[in-house]
Amino acid sequence: MTALKGLGRGFESLIPTDLVDEEFDLTASEEKGELKKLKLSDIIPDDEQPRREFDEEALNALAASIKEHGVLQPIVVTREDGKYKIVAGERRWRASKIAGLDKIPAIVRSLDSQNRLELSIIENAQREDLNAIELATAYAKLKTQFNMTNENIAAKVGKSEASIIGTLRLLNLPDEAKKIMVKEKLTEGVMRPLVSQDEEIINKVLPKIVEEGWTARRVERYLQDNRKKSSAALLKTRKNHKDEDALAKKYGTTVKISGKSLTFKCKTKAELESLIKSLL
Repeated sequence: MTALKGLGRGFESLIPTDLVDEEFDLTASEEKGELKKLKLSDIIPDDEQPRREFDEEALNALAASIKEHGVLQPIVVTREDGKYKIVAGERRWRASKIAGLDKIPAIVRSLDSQNRLELSIIENAQREDLNAIELATAYAKLKTQFNMTNENIAAKVGKSEASIIGTLRLLNLPDEAKKIMVKEKLTEGVMRPLVSQDEEIINKVLPKIVEEGWTARRVERYLQDNRKKSSAALLKTRKNHKDEDALAKKYGTTVKISGKSLTFKCKTKAELESLIKSLL
């Protein structure tokens, strides 16, 4: 996902830009912390973080990327007993060890500023005037910066886990769709059905939502009808191919069925004359 220009204030240095567009980040803190290069040996993982297992294959792939490009995204840590405890970025820390690095870029925060930032994000996430994309951005920030699970976030902001997941999925929409959603004040409900659709379909439906005031139910009905038409067209194409093969075998020539047209293609004049005799 391409980062957008706009409201972000150093947001890309705190959270992966493939998760959140900085244009919609209304939770950025002025207390970003101190950026340092820390020894891997001085860093310790957080035993209380929710993620307990790390996919070895994915870690090795990340390590290979780090060997080639370096660590592009700083981890976030806090000082604790002469060490630095990881707040976010344990995968990058582990992969850096595999890659043989000695140091890693890290944003060092005090526990007080870390707690204040978490509370600020949660407060923003509870605002009633926040649009769904900004809300999704806040949730994503809680996940990436504070290793919070969907369940944790749901408990913090007083919503269901299903609601958190549904809102986060809006970040998968194309950038232009998210801009239109915010500009036109489109609801989360009407946009949710589009999340898993191809960009071509989204571009067809969005103008209808804006100009004709389509409801979520109308969007879902359109998508269902479109799927039925696509399935019917696929069945028709398969039948045409089967008939083409049968006719080609029977008359010894190339056959093409298109709409209501049937075309025979002959390579030689003799083949054409033989076909005509067969058809008469």
